Amino acid sequence: MNKQILDSFTKDALEAARANNTYRSMRLMETPESSHVKIRTANGVSQEQILLASNSYLDLANIDELKQAMAQAVLEWGTGSGGARLTTGNKMPHQELEEFIAKFKGEESAITFNTGYMANVGTISSLCGKNDFIFSDELNHASIIDGIRLSRAKCFVYKHNDMADLRRVIQEAEKSRTYAPTSPIPHKLIVTDAVFSMDGDLANLPELLRIAKENDCLLMIDEAHATGVLGKTGRGLAEHYGCAHADVTVGTLSKAVAAEGGFVAGPKQLTEFLKNKSRSFIFTTAMAPAVAAAACNNLRYIDAHPERVQALRDNVKFFYESLKREGVNVEQSPSAIVPIVIGDEAKAMQVSAKLQELGILIPAIRYPTVAKGQARLRASLMATHTKEQLQTAASVMADLIRHLD
Repeated sequence: MNKQILDSFTKDALEAARANNTYRSMRLMETPESSHVKIRTANGVSQEQILLASNSYLDLANIDELKQAMAQAVLEWGTGSGGARLTTGNKMPHQELEEFIAKFKGEESAITFNTGYMANVGTISSLCGKNDFIFSDELNHASIIDGIRLSRAKCFVYKHNDMADLRRVIQEAEKSRTYAPTSPIPHKLIVTDAVFSMDGDLANLPELLRIAKENDCLLMIDEAHATGVLGKTGRGLAEHYGCAHADVTVGTLSKAVAAEGGFVAGPKQLTEFLKNKSRSFIFTTAMAPAVAAAACNNLRYIDAHPERVQALRDNVKFFYESLKREGVNVEQSPSAIVPIVIGDEAKAMQVSAKLQELGILIPAIRYPTVAKGQARLRASLMATHTKEQLQTAASVMADLIRHLD
């Protein structure tokens, strides 16, 4: 191995990251992810923590009946799938999961991918090509951005959640069209997160539907942080607003559903198209059937226990109220993501580190995940947090913010 060449590729970037407070490292968790965990510190000591950093919003991963169901699925189906879905990998748990996703989301059909990232990349790059137009919210997730890049479509970025600016860029795209007789008519796709993962705010689905219809666009939403969280029964953004669904709904099974994988839900013809067109579906080994079975069981649990979704919603409301009582300036959202913007990267890291010393794990989110100067503490709530835990976190955080240099 030519270590000198490898070092030249990596050393400067790592040193720069350390210098500007954007260097990343991983924590080691010694217990299953839940509202209360143990973290191993740098000096090897186990430390009790209130966990306010998890996307497992409903805390399903620690329910005994769901763990036992997954263990049984491993005994029945083994530990792996053995191949891609279109060769030897397709198993009954995959089909049952897709059928239940479609039912849960109120769609005709669904198709699963190994991750939500693969679902976004594979769907966008299948639906659009170099002659097409994509209209993307400026705060969309990296997987959406990467899907757009792979599609080679012409991308028009509109200001975050700004419907007037979306209309403007659609008009701009129309003006850029070539109207020669041989020119193909471009497909047009509006794509957005449902819940924006760093701000916790929601896409304006009713207005997006209206704009898409008026301008002959398809509308695609990514419900990674909405499924299991938004709506009375956790079915997502359309249930929250009480409106129609987007043309294409993407989601993940790794957050509130507490399993692994991603999905696309919509018309049957859409999912058949993706089976035949999406490279991230065709050219990968299928998820383990036991994982598919676990995801299906967990979704069934959400379907049967809407009170779990309500408990999460109650916790979100209580935490916002606690922060405001403590004098912390936050804008409330119905999602389970609560951003507390600090601004300076070093100060955000300072508060996060001190919180962890005091037994509260809330990560500092910094550039390039968010814009420079917009560093924040990103709290993620779970249905099983107690009011005492949330009040403690709010009080300690407020005190640390008040005493920042």
